[in-house]
Amino acid sequence: MSARPTGSHPAGSSPAAHVMQPGWFTVNVLNRAVAWATHRGFSVWGSRVLAVRGRKSGEWRRTPVNLLTVDGDRYLVAPRGHVQWTHNMRVAGGGRLMLGKHVQDFTVVEVADDDKPALLRAYLKRWKAEVGVFFGGVGPDSSDEELRAIAPKHPVFRVTPTGPTTPAA
Repeated sequence: MSARPTGSHPAGSSPAAHVMQPGWFTVNVLNRAVAWATHRGFSVWGSRVLAVRGRKSGEWRRTPVNLLTVDGDRYLVAPRGHVQWTHNMRVAGGGRLMLGKHVQDFTVVEVADDDKPALLRAYLKRWKAEVGVFFGGVGPDSSDEELRAIAPKHPVFRVTPTGPTTPAA
């Protein structure tokens, strides 16, 4: 899996500008395969299809995500940084998680950087092979300080369901 940063981020630039674009294989093969399986009801290591309204268009935008569960709470982590779905999520305040014909509406609260190390560690323990390249050498065995240093580059949202999971219309 390859990743490449978008744009130029000079030293001292805002971590909010951090975005890692997926390579051709990820976009055209891996993401499509995971989305296809998830759309048909097969979760691949916790995968879901995230639907969130576009902040400008208001139209639903979909992308495959990994849903992390820690101590009974559910989280969405953005391994590639501040990508479109994270910007949309901040404006929309929630969205839908889909697995096959099942849809779960939810709201989110963005997790503060100082609260991310344990969540990033859990995420990396579960999906390091798939997303580790996006974390700049930081892994599940890294110190809290190392995880805290990369935290601003990786948005994390706590997911709170707003109703029962329902069949898609």
